Amino acid sequence: MKSFLCYLLTATLLFVFFDSQAQDTQKEKLELWYKEPAKDWNEALPIGNGRLGAMIFGHPSKELIQLNEATLWTGGPADLNPNPYAFPYLAQVRSALFADSVPKAISLLKKMQGLNTNMYQSLGDILIHQEINKEVKNYKRTLDIEKALATTTFQLDGVTYTREMFSSYPDQVMVLRIRSDKAKMLNFSISNSHLLQHKSFVNKQNELVLQGKARIESDERRNIKPIIFNDDEACKGMRFEWRVKILKNDGIINSKDSTLSFKNATEVVLIIAAQTSFNGINKCPDKDGKDEKQAVTNDINRVAKKSYQTLLKAHQQDYQSYFNRLSLSLKGEYQPDFDTKQRLALYKSGKKDTGLEILYYQFGRYLLISSSRAGSPPANLQGIWNHLLRPSWRSNYTTNINLQMNYWPAEMTNLSELTQPLINHIALMAKNGTATAQNYYKMKGWVVHHNSDVWAQTNPVGEGGGDPKWANWSLGSPWLSQHLFEHYQFTKDKEYLKNVAYPLMKTAAAFCEDWLVEHKGELVTAPSTSPENVYLHPAGYKGAVTIASAMDMQIIWDLFTNVIEAAKVLNTDEELIKRLEQKKALLHPLQIGKKGNLMEWYGDWEDEDPQHRHVSHLFGLHPGRQISPLLTGKYADAAKQTLNMRGDSGTGWSKAWKINFWARLLDGDHAYLLYQELLKNSTLNNLFDTHPPFQIDGNFGATAGITEMLLQSHLQYVQLLPALPSAWPEGEVKGLVARGNFLINMSWAQQQLAKAEILSRKGEDCNILSLVPLKIQETGQLSKQITINNKTYHQLNFKTKSNQLHTLTKI
Repeated sequence: MKSFLCYLLTATLLFVFFDSQAQDTQKEKLELWYKEPAKDWNEALPIGNGRLGAMIFGHPSKELIQLNEATLWTGGPADLNPNPYAFPYLAQVRSALFADSVPKAISLLKKMQGLNTNMYQSLGDILIHQEINKEVKNYKRTLDIEKALATTTFQLDGVTYTREMFSSYPDQVMVLRIRSDKAKMLNFSISNSHLLQHKSFVNKQNELVLQGKARIESDERRNIKPIIFNDDEACKGMRFEWRVKILKNDGIINSKDSTLSFKNATEVVLIIAAQTSFNGINKCPDKDGKDEKQAVTNDINRVAKKSYQTLLKAHQQDYQSYFNRLSLSLKGEYQPDFDTKQRLALYKSGKKDTGLEILYYQFGRYLLISSSRAGSPPANLQGIWNHLLRPSWRSNYTTNINLQMNYWPAEMTNLSELTQPLINHIALMAKNGTATAQNYYKMKGWVVHHNSDVWAQTNPVGEGGGDPKWANWSLGSPWLSQHLFEHYQFTKDKEYLKNVAYPLMKTAAAFCEDWLVEHKGELVTAPSTSPENVYLHPAGYKGAVTIASAMDMQIIWDLFTNVIEAAKVLNTDEELIKRLEQKKALLHPLQIGKKGNLMEWYGDWEDEDPQHRHVSHLFGLHPGRQISPLLTGKYADAAKQTLNMRGDSGTGWSKAWKINFWARLLDGDHAYLLYQELLKNSTLNNLFDTHPPFQIDGNFGATAGITEMLLQSHLQYVQLLPALPSAWPEGEVKGLVARGNFLINMSWAQQQLAKAEILSRKGEDCNILSLVPLKIQETGQLSKQITINNKTYHQLNFKTKSNQLHTLTKI
């Protein structure tokens, strides 16, 4: 941890050279703005500090601010052996699969399932009532993502009213300021509410309080269970409390029951502090829970004597220390005179708007900063924003792509520290997953199945009725391990690799070694799925379970490759390296089907849904590194054919994944086409991605995909502008990060790289690959022309020193 913190400090200091110019490159203010209040939750504007989130509707007379706290989930510690009868079925499943009796295997797999995960919950609502009997004028609500500040303004009878709100990470509270531009014109009341049983009152300190308790178990809209708040052991059922504290008020205040009323005020500043009794994944949130009341008191006491300006300054300095690291400027058409809802509608109708494309890109970074900070759980399916008691897919951690996609942009877009919540949670899942691997399969290492939650649940879900195509997928640990190694590749922090990443990667590999079985001279997985997809078997039935799905084999190939590389870096485990190299060579290989596509299944079978949203069999293309036009051309061609067969439609997150796929295939125009498709057909008016419904992974996946169009470094090269679309012929990006810990600025014109500045933060060798010839200004070194799979590139390989800047220009 000490090494990790040192890296963060060094990274911040080194970035000054680049960050000093970041703000100058914006073509327009990075702001979402609207001429009317939100009609529903999907139009409200999100703020967050990683733990505390809010959705702000912006109604002048009846304002609604919906709140969240990232640890507020149903249930309690995971049962590490929820199905003690599961293990004997594994051998039966494998026998059925090898006998080509797939329906029997599916039936048996259901007998191995365990409990479903718990659900992420809403914290409740703030209600602000301001007496308004006529239509307001000059209404505007905004979310300034450069400052992480939400504002609502309107005029009434010649008075301008302004509401500003932000969620502060340094002070761990949300702050709401309400003011009028004429003295003593503020008259409003504030109350609270929650959909579940709760207590609401004003205490002796004139604080508006809401106390509640989450349910002891989860359910879903299609299978509603009784709402129960307590169990016999006083274990499950998380307590929570939040308060609205008056920090400043120059008017008259009255309190009654659960309402605070303000009269004849000019400015009111309110603090919202919230805590739960969550006390770790192994502690009962009820009897062993944290004292949430005292924690709220502590939060309030820390800020009670601070001014609004002090709180705002600390918040924005913290937020901008992340956000300002990267800027993107593109030459193109801009529509700044239209509000965001109108811009999106115009874009859907075919109107070009480069500014909207930049805004959406940076909005992804805003959302990650707002939903993933040290000390909090990782961003879930909805980040930290949810208003429902029964959110879709429980708003949990879906580990067959969605959790991983949330963090794809973090390293590349210079937000490396924001991966810490994910890394910490992976360690927790590894702890529980070790028990699951032993209890379910009698295997070493750790396993993660399709779903997890704040309690780090790892068992196969479904409760005996889930479709194995999703419920029994078992390769979450090797995929999550990729993120562990990626963090090392981007930071080159060997202490982190040695003490954090490698032990987890190594034990994930141990599970995969046990999970693999020999079949016809190859190592295969059995059972195996290609998440959530179904094939048509030649025997006439539909199947979702097979052996050696392409995704399984690619994920294990990726893990073994990463563990081997990590062991060599650390100069350890020679025998393990040899063993994994041998087993890697025996893995069932990539196969090309009769249509020229990459085969998804063990057999060359048709899909039930040829345009299925998951394209799991291209894991090796992205986020893996097994398939590339720079490697074996035939597999890259097969991947392209696969994407053509899948089509460009799908859910929001599916389109986001396809942006990354096409960028990795070095086809910037097709990647850009998918970006347009996502904006036009899978984006809500507040720029949230929609599955439908809202899923935040599409926002993050799109930001990652755009970055892949500009910079790639997953192979042996740092590829500059590898997939630049023709729609962006001229532009500039500052603050991208490549593996090897290189900080990169680039500018281009006429579709070609003009200049690149590369700051080496760890002194690693740098191997540049460009589509144009380059020269290092400081040394005069020239690139050399090379040919890769019949395409001409220009390579520039040079040694660097830590903190050394290299300027590359087009010859």
